[in-house]
Amino acid sequence: MSTETALRDQICLLARSLFERGLTHGSTGNISARTPDGGLLVSPTGTSFGRLDPARLGRFDAEGRLIGGDKPTKEMPLHTAFYDTRSTAGAVVHLHSCHSVALSMMPDADPDDFLPPLTPYGIMKLGRVKLLPFFLPGDPAMGEAVRGLAGKRSAVMLANHGPVVAGKDVEAACNAIEELEDTARLAMMLRGTNARGLTEDQVRAVVTKFDVEWDI
Repeated sequence: MSTETALRDQICLLARSLFERGLTHGSTGNISARTPDGGLLVSPTGTSFGRLDPARLGRFDAEGRLIGGDKPTKEMPLHTAFYDTRSTAGAVVHLHSCHSVALSMMPDADPDDFLPPLTPYGIMKLGRVKLLPFFLPGDPAMGEAVRGLAGKRSAVMLANHGPVVAGKDVEAACNAIEELEDTARLAMMLRGTNARGLTEDQVRAVVTKFDVEWDI
């Protein structure tokens, strides 16, 4: 089995896992990953994460030309913005996950630090998450907003839409976006309570110990 064949299978396996656990639904969400030759494999537009076909993933060459597979997601500007601004990005995942979308609608959501520091794992896997404003689906302005961050964030939350996360590979990106949704779920569960999150000193300790990319 070639490396690219294995990557195609991994993309579809992880996407199906996200779908089966309700982290995205219907034909929502999109996923991409770098190929060994510097190209991209991308989920096709209008497809379900639960039924992706490894052979039909969109295939781009290293110059960004579509050379095989089905027409890619309309959110390509989001994906390419992360690849172009973050040299460590090996995969990008975008979901329409329920709790993170709900949290983005809260009037007190912090645009510069979307996820409250409730556990160390959200900090370790995501750093600070930027909350971006609402854009129409497929609007290239979403990609421009990500480019405007100059590679300083590995994760953004599109208000009233869903999270987008870049990782070193497709497994890391999926793990991180799951952590984002789980932290958002905790935040929504705890709203209106006097729950104790991490203190500033505890956050600083996590950032230091695990060498977290922590944009101030």
